[in-house]
Amino acid sequence: MKIALINENSQKKKNNFILNVLEKVAEKYGHQVFNYGVSEGKEADINYVGAGLLAGILLNSHAVDFVIMGCSSGEGVLISANAMPNVYCGYVSDVVDAKLFAKINAGNAVSIPFGKYFGVGTEFQLESIFETLFTTPFGEGYPSERREIQEEQRKELELLKQTSQINMREILEEIDKDFLYQIIHNEYFEENFFANSLDDEISGLLKDLFDAWV
Repeated sequence: MKIALINENSQKKKNNFILNVLEKVAEKYGHQVFNYGVSEGKEADINYVGAGLLAGILLNSHAVDFVIMGCSSGEGVLISANAMPNVYCGYVSDVVDAKLFAKINAGNAVSIPFGKYFGVGTEFQLESIFETLFTTPFGEGYPSERREIQEEQRKELELLKQTSQINMREILEEIDKDFLYQIIHNEYFEENFFANSLDDEISGLLKDLFDAWV
């Protein structure tokens, strides 16, 4: 599984720490991590709105399979991500949240309140959350007797998003290009996105923009 880490600009000093913990857990299960988050060593300056847009680009293009993201509270990124088509983001602040999200919601992104996770035991807290996400069978239901009901509700949510949101390509065509530039116009995005995207239309649209910006 390909996993993206996206943290917005208020958490950039914590990016390397979060990345190290995430990679430590992900590699145990054969997952690959791509650090799209804002850090002190990168040019990217992404706010929580941009983080949600970036998650939408990565998931709709299938450049990654899962996104771990967050801001100070986790709320802004959560709202922004769920505004994107085909993004099903849950709020995860502890191990119980992570397990219930996996079992019941079986989404493709989580928003973590990174602002609350820095103090004694932070590494263990984050490691436990990541371990839970990577070891809990997604969609098995909880409690088990509600599995069929929860599966049906996930289908209803998918239909709701399909009928209430425009697709990712339309978003990229309509969105303010200066805002989009700020989010994706950096060396890391260019190297990793185009090598992993499976959607030729999204890739082509963004490549045209990159060429126009040069």
